[in-house]
Amino acid sequence: MHAFSKDEIASRLLALTGWFVEGGELTRTFTFKDFRAALAFVNRVGGQAEEAQHHPDIDIRYNRVRLRLVTHDAGGLTEKDFDLAAAAGRLAGD
Repeated sequence: MHAFSKDEIASRLLALTGWFVEGGELTRTFTFKDFRAALAFVNRVGGQAEEAQHHPDIDIRYNRVRLRLVTHDAGGLTEKDFDLAAAAGRLAGD
């Protein structure tokens, strides 16, 4: 799997809602009604991550969940990152 170029990343970002690149990682913060809803989302994303064998960095702050994705062994963002980002968006109701 190869890391995408800046142009490929920019093109793929157009298909995602709320995601941006920060520090070389695909990043988004999701906001939910409360802590339980945030945890439920994290568990759903965790299931998707396990299936894909690709695990995001996850930060939970009460009702906000920040996901950060990068394919370390490829040295950047790859199809795996964008696929999991799209799946997380669907799980959040995008």
